[in-house]
Amino acid sequence: HLRQLLKRDRRGLIVSMIHKFDLMPADINPRENIFVLVDEAHRTTGGKLGNYLMGALPNATYLGFTGTPIDKTSYGQGTFVVFGKDDPPEGYLDKYSIAESIEDGTTVRLHYTLAPSNLLVDREMLEEEFLNQKEAEGISDIEVLNRVLERAVNLRNMLKNERRVQDVARYVARHYREHVEPMGYKAFLVAVDREACALYKEALDEHLPNEYSTVVYSPGQNDEELLAKHQLSEDEEKRVRKAFRRPAELPKILIVTEKLLTGFDAPILYCMYLDKPMRDHVLLQAIARVNRPYEDNRGHKKPSGFILDFVGIFDHLEKALAFDSADIAGVVDDIQMLKDSFREMMERGAKEFLGMLEGKAADKAVDALLEHFRDEEPREEFFEFFRQLSATYEVLSPDAFLRPFLEDYRALGTMYRILKENFEPGIRLERELLKKTGQLVREHTQSGKIRETLEIYEIDGDTLRKIEESQASDTVKVFNLLRSLHDAAKKSGKDNPVLIDIGKRAEVIADLFKQRQKTTQQALEALKQLAAEAHESNRETRRHAGEYGPFLFWLRNAGIEEPRAKAKRMNEILQDYPHWRTSATHRRRFKQELYKVLLRDLLKEGKGVSDAKDWVDRITSALEEAER
Repeated sequence: HLRQLLKRDRRGLIVSMIHKFDLMPADINPRENIFVLVDEAHRTTGGKLGNYLMGALPNATYLGFTGTPIDKTSYGQGTFVVFGKDDPPEGYLDKYSIAESIEDGTTVRLHYTLAPSNLLVDREMLEEEFLNQKEAEGISDIEVLNRVLERAVNLRNMLKNERRVQDVARYVARHYREHVEPMGYKAFLVAVDREACALYKEALDEHLPNEYSTVVYSPGQNDEELLAKHQLSEDEEKRVRKAFRRPAELPKILIVTEKLLTGFDAPILYCMYLDKPMRDHVLLQAIARVNRPYEDNRGHKKPSGFILDFVGIFDHLEKALAFDSADIAGVVDDIQMLKDSFREMMERGAKEFLGMLEGKAADKAVDALLEHFRDEEPREEFFEFFRQLSATYEVLSPDAFLRPFLEDYRALGTMYRILKENFEPGIRLERELLKKTGQLVREHTQSGKIRETLEIYEIDGDTLRKIEESQASDTVKVFNLLRSLHDAAKKSGKDNPVLIDIGKRAEVIADLFKQRQKTTQQALEALKQLAAEAHESNRETRRHAGEYGPFLFWLRNAGIEEPRAKAKRMNEILQDYPHWRTSATHRRRFKQELYKVLLRDLLKEGKGVSDAKDWVDRITSALEEAER
């Protein structure tokens, strides 16, 4: 059918697979205004089918689309021979680089490190049997890679040496437990062939629970016992694929050699243990499994992807990736670069942020900290700095490199926690701090350069006395009261909605204080008044068994005559409209009835409709939030 369409010079759009050009006659359509759009450009045209395509349409214009153009190969300039030779010097009509995708958030940065030298394969053998092989250059299909590796007998035997497999498995198990699992992510172990996959599964089971890892490879007709033992049925493989993508389900490590290295997207995949020689398109496709963005249910984003290289490929990166060298820089960075970055950030943190605490006693540092970061701009600058720093720490920890920085890093983490808890009360800090950092800060709350003097008061008759007797500074007292009022609203707001209203008024005072529109003393006095109101409202609520206590308190504050009778009326209105939160009609009528109770007395006092509206909005807002 394709031949008929081309031979008859059909105008229009033709969509075809490349294999339809197999044995296509030469010059079947020599017309010049034919445009051929080729997806996966290099892979599609890299073999004999590409020759048939171009022989059939010799005068056409070819536009190639590809994620991984192949540059220098044993056959010339790879993709650019076909698609870029008449274009600008760089060979592209348009280019979307990996660096751009990282900036856009469509991928995450990749970091790599080499395994200890005793676990790496022999360098000369790797070069001789793989990297220097001409037929290995420009590899775009994993099947071709496997054929090259089948001929690398010595290299494969070295990779599957019994003692080495045991040593690598032991190292992988420890690394996963210490580095990857605490972050909540999963991993691939990429072995040289199916037999190696099975061997690694047996070895890993000696160091990790059996259900932690699963082998995924295609079955063979005459598989020996070891290979048959770990085969999965189609249904089992589907289940494993789905379970692997879910953070709470097992397995945590997939052992693969070919399957899942292309086209399988599992954003939770963070680490690749690479024990299979790869290069070019196949290598890039494989490591791209770990560069997918991911955000967990606490809002934490995957900081990067990570490759632990047991082969030594990344020690020969420019040779292994036949791409534009400028592109290689955007693919992966040595973990050492991350360590250098961490060191630089810690030097800045020690000088710029911890420097303000120099000469201050640990128990007085909080006061200086809260005052220094009272303005939003420097506070947000510090928050952004620490978010970047902690993302780097998350990738590196645990590592001996971090030892000299731990005390200062803990202090910076404590600073971050104190500022977040006090300037953003109610924030769930476990959502803010990454897992490893959160654990470090929790373990050292009362040691180091900063010791907290902040406390949360119980809102009762002794609250003001406790504040007066406290040795804390007025600044610290302001934040103590803010947190206390916020916590009271959170804990008891359902039973006493007045506390929610008071909490919102406290937030207004807090904003004015942070913006320096209220002095510390003015903010403290205003918050003391709110604490006294909160205590009084609790007494009213308890005294009237929750029936109309909150209404009574609001009405007294509004200066309404006969507040007790009108509070009872408001409580009756609340019972009359039980669906006022979900029904627009009930909500309108409910608010209208509350207006009637308030408006006459407010007008007597010279107040107007807007005052009644403000009170009704305050009351309904607090009641609504109390039920959430």
